Amino acid sequence: MSSYRIKSGDTLSAIARQYGTSVGALMKANPQIKDANLIYAGKSLNIPGSKDSFEPSKGGKPGSSSGSSGTSGSSGAQTTTGVNGGKAPNGSAFDIAKAQLGKNAGSLKLEKNGVGSDMEDWVPNNVNCANFVSACLEQAGLITNSQHDNSVMGLQAKLDKDPDFKRVSLQDAKPGDVVSMKTPGGQHVVMFAGWKDGKPQFIGSNNVNADGSQRITISSMNYPIMSIHQHR
Repeated sequence: MSSYRIKSGDTLSAIARQYGTSVGALMKANPQIKDANLIYAGKSLNIPGSKDSFEPSKGGKPGSSSGSSGTSGSSGAQTTTGVNGGKAPNGSAFDIAKAQLGKNAGSLKLEKNGVGSDMEDWVPNNVNCANFVSACLEQAGLITNSQHDNSVMGLQAKLDKDPDFKRVSLQDAKPGDVVSMKTPGGQHVVMFAGWKDGKPQFIGSNNVNADGSQRITISSMNYPIMSIHQHR
């Protein structure tokens, strides 16, 4: 599934013709769109491919975890279903985040595809933590565009309201879980990235550059944890 940034004057029917798909398929791939005649310039649009499916996976309910082990691949990241009931379109949120390691948030959010296409360009380069985590969750199909939030507390509140997410303890955390922390200057949000030498590791957009701007890194952190949200 590819991504398209909506331009002023675009219509769903025109975009559908451009990509050889239908308005119905576009709306299924973008459940945040409730009215086919109402789309917004600057927003990211998922473009379904010919093999993309939006039907619930067999043996499971929409929004539930697929498979009993809850893990896939060497990362240990959860295999989950997306908000539309089908499998998450682009892989696990953790693997999506890990693919961005080393990138500066300022340049990442200007990319036209992938995570960058779901990040809001206007967010200052030193406060992209929630912008980044939201985009990774969107790319994994775990939240809709309307659930994207650029503030830690805003994202936390939206995940609390989402029945597909539950709060868990650090000991029960799995790679890709959303971790909200209290910092001396406010809040920070990252994703759990596993354990190393007995210490929890976290991946996210962190203030590690000399000028105070953020870069995607994995590290241990000692801030008090406010919440950990895990997709069911």
